[in-house]
Amino acid sequence: MSVNAPAAPRTLNTFLGRWTMYRLTVWLLLACVAWSFVLSFAGVLFYTPAELGATLLTAVASTLVTSRVAGLLLRTRPLTDSSLITGLLLYFLFWPGTGGAELGTVALAGAAATASKYVLAVRRRHIFNPAAAGAFVVALTGLGGAAWWVATPWMLVAVLPASLLVLYRNRLLPMAGVFALTAVVVLVFRLMANGESAADALVTVAGSYPLVFLAGFMLTEPLTLPPLRAQRLAEGVVVGVLFAVPLSLGPVAMSPELALLVGNALAFVLGQRGAVRLRLQATRELTPTAREVVFVPSRPVRFRAGQYLELAVPHFEPDSRGSRRIFSITTAPDEPGTVAVGLRVAAEAGSSFKTALMKMRPGAEVTATAVAGDFLLPRDPAKPVLMIAFGIGITPFISQLRAVRGEGHGGTARAQTARDIVLVYAASDAAELAYADELREFGIRVLVCTPADPEIPEWTWLGAGLPDAAVLRQEVPDIASRAVYVSGSPRAVAAARKAVRSAGGRRIRTDPFLGY
Repeated sequence: MSVNAPAAPRTLNTFLGRWTMYRLTVWLLLACVAWSFVLSFAGVLFYTPAELGATLLTAVASTLVTSRVAGLLLRTRPLTDSSLITGLLLYFLFWPGTGGAELGTVALAGAAATASKYVLAVRRRHIFNPAAAGAFVVALTGLGGAAWWVATPWMLVAVLPASLLVLYRNRLLPMAGVFALTAVVVLVFRLMANGESAADALVTVAGSYPLVFLAGFMLTEPLTLPPLRAQRLAEGVVVGVLFAVPLSLGPVAMSPELALLVGNALAFVLGQRGAVRLRLQATRELTPTAREVVFVPSRPVRFRAGQYLELAVPHFEPDSRGSRRIFSITTAPDEPGTVAVGLRVAAEAGSSFKTALMKMRPGAEVTATAVAGDFLLPRDPAKPVLMIAFGIGITPFISQLRAVRGEGHGGTARAQTARDIVLVYAASDAAELAYADELREFGIRVLVCTPADPEIPEWTWLGAGLPDAAVLRQEVPDIASRAVYVSGSPRAVAAARKAVRSAGGRRIRTDPFLGY
């Protein structure tokens, strides 16, 4: 028997995957802005609609204009979504008002925030969260400081669900949770030491500190994160402690924005820093609907097998998915001189990003703006592994298998594959089995799931659809002792994970391809 992924895009992952992270963040911030106006009209907020409107227009206009000017001076194409996000964040940080001094402070913060993307940057990648940097610069001038007025109980009605959606979309709930827990524990102890009860202290923390907003929209900005989960959790603890402890160094006092900037500096030390220029070498067809794009990097790209990179391909009139997309790397870390990604290309009109990428000719340049991910094989090579891939979800496994082959020394490709690996490979058609010839060379056991038998020697055909729990138990009787990895569309990943759990699988890592 087999199981099929749901026919319609019902999961939250699938719904959120319709937008890029940047576009989704813009929409959710705008929803929070709209809610602030509702509260203002209802008389719940202290600020009038005119004050909110003037501050919003100033914050957004300053970031958009400054980014355009910087783009002209530096001959770069500014990202509108990124500028909008920075402006919307600043709207929630500074006191709303209509006076010239108040709006001038907001405009200065917007200009400083945008400038930080270019000045405080390494190889075209900014180090610090722009909104936090802008707020900190304004505080240093003595003209004003961030008030974080978003930290009010009624604003949580919109901020909390919006933040949770951003964190869920980016798979950063653990990092945000560690930060929030650390900060809450420290703050509650501090407040209790001053005479408040535990309950009152919790209420104060929830309604008066910008924990949720900072965690959802600022701490977890992808370009300022370290690449690995453990590093991100460590950053969450550091920022949580600094957020909650009233430290000061001379005239500089600790603030939410300064705590975040310290965390950004830590992430800078830990990760692959700076954008990498990639020159297109070749594009090859994997299947009728999949391609592998091979690049030559301007400098070595540090990554581990199973990680992804974010490609930036500026193009005319990008659609709702924007000009940046995440793709799994298919090359092994030790392959010299090239880095490749695999992607699905729709037969019908696809995204503007993929259309622009597929039209590029050899020699064209794009930028890799991030390398990260924790979809990594066990460090112990003796640990048996079960890989489950659906469609183009095979790509992170190709990088891992190429790396595993390199762990051996001499001999045939089969002898070089040193780990005990079983691969379940499902596709909508036998013609959609990407990398089939190379997979045969790895010498691993492959259970293939397609409507018709692809008749590939040494592969076991299980029929159409993902195998159910009974089939998994029969074909992989030691599944409980294996580290299980699942990659593909959100629907396929959800279905496979359920089957693995029912079959007795315990340790499961997933890599759902949002925007599949």
